[in-house]
Amino acid sequence: MCAAGNPIVSALLRQNVLLRSVVAIRSWNTALAPLSKSNSSAQWQSRSFSSDAGATVTGASAASATAPAQISHPKTVSDFQELYEATKKKFQSKKLPVDVHPDAVFACNELDLSEVQVYGFDYDYTLACYKPILEDLLYNLAREMLVKRFRYPDDILELEYEPNFAVRGLHYDVEKGLLVKLDSFLQLQLGSVYRGRTKVEADEVLKLYHNRLLPIAYVEGPNNSYRHNTNSKMVQLADLFSVPEMCLLCNVIEYFERNRIDYNPEIVFHDVRTAMGSCHPIMHGKVMLNTEKYIERNPKLVKFFEKLQQAGKNLFLVTNSPYSFVNCGMSWLVGSNWRDFFDVVIVQARKPKFFTDESRPIRLFDERTQSHLWDRVFKLEKGKIYYEGSVRQLQELKGWRGHSVLYFGDHPYSDLADVTLKHSWRTGAIISELAHEIKTLNRVDFKMSANWLQMLTQLIEETQDDESEAAQKCLRDWMDERDQLRNKTKNVFNEQFGSVFRTYHNPTYFSRRLFRFADIYTSDITNLLKFSTTHTFYPRRGVMPHEYASHFI
Repeated sequence: MCAAGNPIVSALLRQNVLLRSVVAIRSWNTALAPLSKSNSSAQWQSRSFSSDAGATVTGASAASATAPAQISHPKTVSDFQELYEATKKKFQSKKLPVDVHPDAVFACNELDLSEVQVYGFDYDYTLACYKPILEDLLYNLAREMLVKRFRYPDDILELEYEPNFAVRGLHYDVEKGLLVKLDSFLQLQLGSVYRGRTKVEADEVLKLYHNRLLPIAYVEGPNNSYRHNTNSKMVQLADLFSVPEMCLLCNVIEYFERNRIDYNPEIVFHDVRTAMGSCHPIMHGKVMLNTEKYIERNPKLVKFFEKLQQAGKNLFLVTNSPYSFVNCGMSWLVGSNWRDFFDVVIVQARKPKFFTDESRPIRLFDERTQSHLWDRVFKLEKGKIYYEGSVRQLQELKGWRGHSVLYFGDHPYSDLADVTLKHSWRTGAIISELAHEIKTLNRVDFKMSANWLQMLTQLIEETQDDESEAAQKCLRDWMDERDQLRNKTKNVFNEQFGSVFRTYHNPTYFSRRLFRFADIYTSDITNLLKFSTTHTFYPRRGVMPHEYASHFI
């Protein structure tokens, strides 16, 4: 298996970059064999698609589909329709992209594991991956707290959790009360803007924002910080714990809207966020009582730790969760001796402050009294539990610095941003949604739609400057079909918001940050088991807009 740079961005283009020259439209002097619209339509409907990776589309022979013909300077509607049908015939003759391996490790930046001596880990959604039922638990606990503590209407208790409503990485506009999806250029994805559970149409969105492209200060605050700024108008919901939070937020707003109850969207957001955060200790207790119900078993985890230990690597754990919760989960996942694998264990670290604060002392945690001692910590010892502290102290006391440290987490900001930007650690992101995303990418119907979308877009691009009535009529039809294809390729991931990693065509804001702060990313930490501890992950060389369509012409 090879490491890849960005599967979500490149999978649509891989093995299809040559399609940009499928029809010699640029000169209008060469084209594919002209076909009657009725005959080609019948052939199109009679074709069968193989489900094997790399399979070709079967049907009429490739020779007849690609027989050359001359269409000199198309002028009539019929001429443009022949170009369209010829393009579709070429599309039908092409092989589909090979499947993306669901257990692959993808490289954003070159990473040589032989340089890594220390492996660090977050706990939640990195070592311990939770079953979907945990989202229901968090949602129900926060919903009950809204009613009992914040005195929201009792009818709120009837609002059920919808696990397929939201995806990670969305932004909530605290001023306008809208849940939106942004791309890497801060453009709104029209069709994915919601007030409560109701989609806001494009005309209203443009009226509210006056532009599809948002100012950076509006999204990130005046300091353009990668972390939420209190002066920004938007909050990004970037971890998996935020998915039930977004659903509860939208359900409450939908209730207020439908019942014509006046509300302040910013107050509702802060109430929901406070309720969700306050219910985490309750959630911890319930998970500890029935660990198997909430945490996915990972039989490869012990083998992974043993492999690193046998290679002479140091391991440490830094998590925001309390020790009792981590101990319960790790004992179930690894065994009661789980601490033997780790040289340092720090709990309730309060990331990202652990990575940014300079003056917070590391404290020793007393397991017997379940309290924090006031003794000064001069060294970090294996087998002991530590509390709070800072990365500066961790580095000073252990001598672990720079590119010799590789830290894994699930949150691009609180886990990865500061350690790579300020401390030059290497980083790995565990993105569990990759399993669903790759499964969708590998669907034959998705590959067909994505490939045809690329070729149709190229046809539109090369025809759009022809101002003749015939060309413009066909362009309108082609644009309508393109819009339908864009929605189709979006909806297969999530009907409301599409893929976590891309908008219709651009990478999402979440992807942009992930690729900046993570050297590698994968769906599960144990996917690294198949690689040696001296393996080098190489990013794929992407094609920039000004370069050749492909280096393998």
